[in-house]
Amino acid sequence: MGNSQHQSYDVVIVGGAIYGSSVAWWLTQMPGFQGRILVVERDPSYTNASTSHTNSCIRQQFSNPLNIQISRFGAEFIKNFRTFMGGGGDVPELATHNFGYMYLADTAEFAHTLRESQLIQTAQGAHTRHLSRDEIAAAYPFYQLDDILAANHNLVDEGYFDGGTMFDWFKRMAQRNGVEYIHDEVISMTLNAAGTEVTHVTLKSGDTIGCGTVVNASGPRAVATAGMAGIDLPVRPRKRYTYIFDAAQPLDRDLPLTIDPSGVHMRTEGRYYMAGGPPDDDPDVDFDDFGFDHSLWESKFWPAIANRVPAFEQIKVINEWVGHYAYNTLDQNAVIGHHHIVANFIFANGFSGHGLQQSPAMGRGIAELIAYGEYRSLDLAPFGYDRIANQQTFLEKAVI
Repeated sequence: MGNSQHQSYDVVIVGGAIYGSSVAWWLTQMPGFQGRILVVERDPSYTNASTSHTNSCIRQQFSNPLNIQISRFGAEFIKNFRTFMGGGGDVPELATHNFGYMYLADTAEFAHTLRESQLIQTAQGAHTRHLSRDEIAAAYPFYQLDDILAANHNLVDEGYFDGGTMFDWFKRMAQRNGVEYIHDEVISMTLNAAGTEVTHVTLKSGDTIGCGTVVNASGPRAVATAGMAGIDLPVRPRKRYTYIFDAAQPLDRDLPLTIDPSGVHMRTEGRYYMAGGPPDDDPDVDFDDFGFDHSLWESKFWPAIANRVPAFEQIKVINEWVGHYAYNTLDQNAVIGHHHIVANFIFANGFSGHGLQQSPAMGRGIAELIAYGEYRSLDLAPFGYDRIANQQTFLEKAVI
């Protein structure tokens, strides 16, 4: 543990999973930025990191134009991954599977919301279609649609991508470009007398590291990291369940990532299928609570799956896990950028399940902010901490 190469760094990143590594790599891509970067990761195996438990999907179907723009850059990044990573012969293409998201509406109100969102998405260049019940049935005859009025679906740049490989290469190329990673844990922060700047972080190993900027990339632990700087952050760990299942009667075509009105979602997963969602009772949990409620499959998930796709009456769970969303309890949108008082403390937090797909654009934006003091590609200011301080929501209707 410990043993950093230097006693101070221009940037100290707390957490080395998808966001710590995205920010670190993007900083090495900022022309003119020559700062020393340290990434502190408490568990280099990433066993319980949200990055490791992700379902690794991307969608254009948000209701907020800025979230759509973020996702559209994510799709561009995924498709051009080798070019972004320098085009070296060892850089892989990222596998993708564009089965799309299928939002099903069982009320006139939600159908109207989907229609409004579809218009916003197409205005931003997305290919979302608003479908009637008959159109859904024609394209996907395996659904039971008695209670469904309409849906939104998009088969372009929407579905699965290999987020694990993207993370691996963010980290690998950051290190290749000079970023230092250490296995340690930040346990406290020292502020200046005015309380306007973090001057040092103290590590579990006993080392004290001077810092120019601190980036909170702690995932579900973000509230604890913010608390070290005296900052309150409304981001809490929430459990999300995932099941991989085999079907006795496989479908004859891809199952889109279907968001059922029950709150259960399901999709194609290779030759198998994946389903998931929150428990009905969705409390904040401890950072290390990965206890699995085995009753949920019988009481919630399987009934919803078999109701929506009758062919799934006979299915067998072959794998299951529970991970954590870093859940922003204010508005389920990210918290990005500087704190308004502790000016060198930067947030990369609260993605509420959108984190992996948003990491290319958000990592780039945070790197721009650190290197140049401003966002240069997408203006991410609406995600700022000011809205947290003022209790003003940044609305996103399409939260799963």
